Amino acid sequence: MKKLLNTLYITRQETYLHKERETIVIKQKDEKLGQFPSLALGNILCFGRVSVSPFLMGYLSEKGIGLGFFTEYGRFLARVQGPESGNVLLRRSQYRWADDPDKSMSVARLMIAAKISNSRAVIQRDLRNHGDNTALREAVDKLATSLRSVQKTKTADSLMGVEGDAANCYFSVLQQRLRKDHFQFNGRVRRPPTDPVNALLSFIYSMITQDCVAALQGVGLDPYVGFLHRDRPGRPGLALDLLEEFRAGWADRLVLTLLNRQQLKQQDFVTEASGAVRLTDNGRKVVLVAFQERKQEELVHPYLQEKVSIGLLPHCQAMLLARHIRGDIEYYPPWTLK
Repeated sequence: MKKLLNTLYITRQETYLHKERETIVIKQKDEKLGQFPSLALGNILCFGRVSVSPFLMGYLSEKGIGLGFFTEYGRFLARVQGPESGNVLLRRSQYRWADDPDKSMSVARLMIAAKISNSRAVIQRDLRNHGDNTALREAVDKLATSLRSVQKTKTADSLMGVEGDAANCYFSVLQQRLRKDHFQFNGRVRRPPTDPVNALLSFIYSMITQDCVAALQGVGLDPYVGFLHRDRPGRPGLALDLLEEFRAGWADRLVLTLLNRQQLKQQDFVTEASGAVRLTDNGRKVVLVAFQERKQEELVHPYLQEKVSIGLLPHCQAMLLARHIRGDIEYYPPWTLK
């Protein structure tokens, strides 16, 4: 199991990172902003106009420290990676599974079932905590129907159809779960997000996806060959498959917490001339602090029956997926909320 180390988020623009002995130095022009020992870090994520020296890139690859680059919107750009490691037999098995519709569907169905189950669970939790709501009750019933439909799907297209209907149902009541009227949400909009809620959802989804990429690489799986999200240049299909389990219970709950507690306000977002909405520098910092704090929270894993931090969930699921592909366990146990 990979130890959960700290993540260093670089959000200040026009900064430069370089290596000094066994430390990482952050500078802006001639001003030193910080210096961190590499042993204390697991990932460095750079947002916007941030430069990194080639020597530091090589050093981070050698040490297994992740280095990722994102736009200011939080859209993933690139990841610096050293030599591939891991069991080649496991990857060969993964590729055969990806080419086998029955094998692919056996895993994809479980991941989508977990996504719908978790979506239903968070809405049920809102009903318990905040009183009865007709729209939320109807959404819970519709998601239960979607969950039953997943079991009957035979092809990836039919599974994606069920998943799409469930997602539309889930997002149709997101506005009702926002307990303040400061933000309006009229549906999921991705490229680019055109309102603060969508901007926040996309930003957090992107960060969890990169955690999934690192977790899959850590157990020797190829994050770019998925079972549901099919091959596309530059798209980490298997990481996106894994992300489905974490959307409602991790990402969406964090979004609602930030907005309902008014940790983020309208001034923490800016609208570009194109209509795209992104977080301001200050808004990004608020989100990143909350994201890192959420990763430290612990819960009992439903299959492992052990306490794990939320930040370790992608690593737990990657390990279980690898064990299933190797034949060590009969079924892949997706992560579900209690």
